[in-house]
Amino acid sequence: MGLLRDWSVRTRLTWVASIVTALACVGVSALVFMGAHSLAVAQRIQDIILADLHVSHMIKLRRLTHMIPDQDISAVQVLDETGRIIATTRNMAGRELMPSFTPPDTKAVGHTLTCSSPGFPDDCVHVVVMRHYRDTGNLLIYGADPTIPWFVHPALFALLTATALTLVGITAYGTYRVVNRTLAPVDALRAELAEITVSDLSRRVPLPPHRDELRGLAETVNQTLDRLQQAVERQRRFASDASHDLRSPITAMRAQVEDALANRDDADWSKTAEAMTGSLDRLQAIVSDLLVIARLDSEERVTRDYIDLTELVRGETGRRSRGKRLVADLRPGVIVSGDRLQLARLLTNLLDNGERHAASTVTVRLRHEGGDAVMEVIDDGEGIRPEHREVVFQRFTRLAAGREKDVQGTGLGLAIAREIAQRHEGTLTIEDSPKGARFVFRMPTLPLPQDRRP
Repeated sequence: MGLLRDWSVRTRLTWVASIVTALACVGVSALVFMGAHSLAVAQRIQDIILADLHVSHMIKLRRLTHMIPDQDISAVQVLDETGRIIATTRNMAGRELMPSFTPPDTKAVGHTLTCSSPGFPDDCVHVVVMRHYRDTGNLLIYGADPTIPWFVHPALFALLTATALTLVGITAYGTYRVVNRTLAPVDALRAELAEITVSDLSRRVPLPPHRDELRGLAETVNQTLDRLQQAVERQRRFASDASHDLRSPITAMRAQVEDALANRDDADWSKTAEAMTGSLDRLQAIVSDLLVIARLDSEERVTRDYIDLTELVRGETGRRSRGKRLVADLRPGVIVSGDRLQLARLLTNLLDNGERHAASTVTVRLRHEGGDAVMEVIDDGEGIRPEHREVVFQRFTRLAAGREKDVQGTGLGLAIAREIAQRHEGTLTIEDSPKGARFVFRMPTLPLPQDRRP
């Protein structure tokens, strides 16, 4: 079995099919031999009985002599009441008696199989004894013929053996051909996959012509390659954008330090430190957001806690500084299942964005809508044009108005918020508003806990 595991699928299936066919042939052959043997034995006994009847008929016609003419069986002996041989076939002349058994008084014919007959010391024979009735005394006619071998006849054995070998050979050849043709698309798929590298993810595996399981496998592989290509391209864009955004504060700090070093006597080191602190703040914000993005991209399992979203929003809004007026319209009893820290980060990012662009007021609304919790963060700023409503959720995307209002922004806040929403089986979109931008977050709710129901 260990050797079989090391073979290819084609070889294993061919061997299995061949062994099963061989076992089936052995079983069928055994049944054929058993049936043929039974028929042959019945025919052999019938031949012995006919020979005994022929001798009985000769006795009745008074044509029996001491030497019985050769019959179609091996031997015949005729005994009188005293057990004396009065007639025999030529090949039994001078030999001992056949087995001395007689049929029951109620029967005229008896049969036995013996391997210890004095007349046939080296063979097993069928012996049939027939009682011949006459007035001067009954006679016993013994007829004997060798047993039938288990294979009945060499020709039958040769025929069944040749048939079995032919069937096994045809099965092995046919199985190998069928499996080989069946697995040909798999070989093509494997060969194409072996050629695909990270540097060229545009290639796809060929689709088999028939709509079967193999075509489904090829389609699944191509879909996986599509997702892989998208992920790789996203990572490349991410690396490119990250390197660009990280280079900006580092370049600014380097320029400030070099300028100060070039004018050591006239340099205002206090202002230089303040300027570098701003660049470091931006660098720290970028690194922090990159770490969050990395954790989200790792697709680690979201912690599922029972969260009162109303209390979470009330707590987060209550801790914020009052740079802009914050209005909260919160419906009680909005319960969700999710990660408290990630949901708090989503809300914080939306509030930061709202305060950055609001003229004076940021409004937070929370309510039930069907089976969803709906949270809206609305600012009274200039708003976002419809063609930019999806662009702002891309990583490192900052519109011109955003750069002017906050040079320290990273362009990752809204991208992180949407990632968190999607990981909680929710959505984050920008919808129409009479004034400003209106961010809408939706996610499934849970029933209110028993102890909090009115």
